[in-house]
Amino acid sequence: MTDKELTELIKKVSQNYFGKPFIHKANFNNRLQTTGGRFHLKDKHIDINPKILDKYGKDELIGVIKHELVHYHLYISGLPSQHKDKEFKHLLKKVGGSRYAPPMKSTVKSRTRHQYICSNCGLEYLRVKKIDTKRYVCGKCGGKLIFVKDINH
Repeated sequence: MTDKELTELIKKVSQNYFGKPFIHKANFNNRLQTTGGRFHLKDKHIDINPKILDKYGKDELIGVIKHELVHYHLYISGLPSQHKDKEFKHLLKKVGGSRYAPPMKSTVKSRTRHQYICSNCGLEYLRVKKIDTKRYVCGKCGGKLIFVKDINH
């Protein structure tokens, strides 16, 4: 799908579900990583993550388009258009748009956890960041911490 075809799809969705025209441009943006789309307040264009179409298909793409159009039409009307606003939630539910973008599996990174154990009381610690065992001690008994192993999640 090209940017021109995307703009035409958004115009059609806008007219069918909102009864209002979409008169600005839309394009695919490969730099979007974790979000499905973005509505720009400054020039009122919409960016869509192309991975939505590739991974989830046209139905999910239309859900994301509806979400961005809710931002668009509320903002054009001068109404509050943030996710937390009552008007946003009501209109999104009315048109059946996606509340959240589907997960982008390729952007989820596995985290390494560092396992430590107290030499005195045996309390086990799992931390994302490494601990300087010369500086920090057990929070329960004050005993020396010993590095055990790294765990990949």
